Amino acid sequence: MQHAVSTGNTRILTVSTFTFTVCFAVWTIFAIIGVKIKEELGLNDTQFGLLVAMPILTGSLIRLALGIWTDQIGGRIVLVAVMLAAAVSTYLLTTVNTYEMYLVAALGVGIAGGAFSVGIAYVSRFYPKEKQGTALGIFGMGNIGAAVTKMLAPLIMVAYGWHTVAQIWAATLVVTAVLFWFMTEDDPTLQQRRKSGVKAEPFLKQLEPLKNIQVWRFSLYYFFVFGAFVALALWLPRYLIGVYGLDIQTAGLIGACYSIPASIFRVLGGVLSDKYGARRVMYWTFIASVICTFILSYPATEYVVHGVKENIRFELALGVVPFTVVVFALGFFMSLGKAAVYKHIPVYYPDRVGSVGGVVGMIGGLGGFILPITFGALNDLIGVWTSCFMLLFAIVAVSLVWMHSAVRNLEKQQHPELAGPQDLPEAGALNAVRN
Repeated sequence: MQHAVSTGNTRILTVSTFTFTVCFAVWTIFAIIGVKIKEELGLNDTQFGLLVAMPILTGSLIRLALGIWTDQIGGRIVLVAVMLAAAVSTYLLTTVNTYEMYLVAALGVGIAGGAFSVGIAYVSRFYPKEKQGTALGIFGMGNIGAAVTKMLAPLIMVAYGWHTVAQIWAATLVVTAVLFWFMTEDDPTLQQRRKSGVKAEPFLKQLEPLKNIQVWRFSLYYFFVFGAFVALALWLPRYLIGVYGLDIQTAGLIGACYSIPASIFRVLGGVLSDKYGARRVMYWTFIASVICTFILSYPATEYVVHGVKENIRFELALGVVPFTVVVFALGFFMSLGKAAVYKHIPVYYPDRVGSVGGVVGMIGGLGGFILPITFGALNDLIGVWTSCFMLLFAIVAVSLVWMHSAVRNLEKQQHPELAGPQDLPEAGALNAVRN
C-alpha cells in the first residue's frame, strides 16, 4: 500500500535525504582523516587503501540484512539504530593509536553506510510507482555527504586536528538520529500490516528473488555507478596529492567537484528514468563512462620523434584542470546511472524492495571496498597512477556489453501478451521473472 504524494510525504523525503547525507559524510570520513593517519603511521598505499575501504566493507555487507529488517520492522527504527551505532564507533576512532585498532574502529564507522538500503525501502513506500524514480533520485542525492566531508573536514583538520573532525561528525549523527525520530513516521505498508495483524515474511523468504540472474546483473551495474563512485570519492584526494602535488585542502575541494555532480544530478537521473526509461539512461551512463575512463586511463607519456636534424620531444598528459573537467563529467553520468538502477527494483520486485535493494546496494558498496584496495595495490605493483582508471574502464566496458546482450535477448523473447511497464523496455519478461 502506498499513499498518494502529499505534504507529509515530502517532509519524509526531505528529512530522510538530510539523514542520508549526514550518514554518507560519516561513511567517507577516511577520505580526509585517512591521509593524516597515513602520515602519522607511515603507511604504504596498499595499507592506506585498506584503511579507507574498511568502513565501505561494513556498510556494504550489512545492507542486505538492514534492507530485510526494514521490510520486517520498519525503516524508522532501523535507521535510528544505524546512526547511533555509527556515532559510537566514529567517536571511538579518537581513542585508538595503532593501525590494527584503526581498522577495527573503521569497521564500526561503516555501519553508517547501511543507511542507504534502509532509506530506499522506507522512502519508496510513500510514493506511487510513477513517482518512485524521482523520489529515490532525490533521496540518493544524500551521496553529496562525501562532498561535505571533503570541503569541511580539511578546514577543521588543519585548524584543530583530525580528532576534532571525528568528534564533530559523531555528535552530528546523534543529533540527526533524534531529529529523524521525531520528524518522521512509520511507512504506510508497515502501518497497514500492523492494523491487519499480518506478520512480516520470514528472513529466508525475503531472499527468494536473489535466485534471479537479473538481480545480479543490476548489482554489477551498481558495482560501477555506485561502487566506483565511492572508491573515487575516497581515492581522489590521495591521487591529486600524488599526481599533481596539491595540498590536502585543494585536493579535497577538487574531489568535491567530482562528488557534487555525482550526488546532485542523481535527482535528474530519477526524473529521466521516469520519463524516458531506465534502460535508456543506463545506455547513456555506460557509453559516456567508457569514454571518460578511457581518457583518464591514458598515463602521462613523453614521446621522442626522431626528426631530420634533431629529436623532437613532447609530453601527452592531462593537466589538473582538464582532469577535473573529465572527472566532473564521469561523476555526472554515474549519478544518472545510480538512479536508473534503483528505478528498476520497485517495478520488478515491489514486495521485496528491501531484500533486492539490499543485495544490489551490498554489491555496489563492495565495489567501494574492493576498488580502493585494488587502486593502492596497482600503484604498488605497476607503478602507474592512472592504473585505477584502466581498471574502471574494463569494468564499465564489461557492464555495457552484458547489459546490451541481456536486453537484446529479452527483446527476442518478448511477446505482446507479456508486455510489462512501459518505462522499462526489458520488462517484457517481467512475468517470467516473477514466476
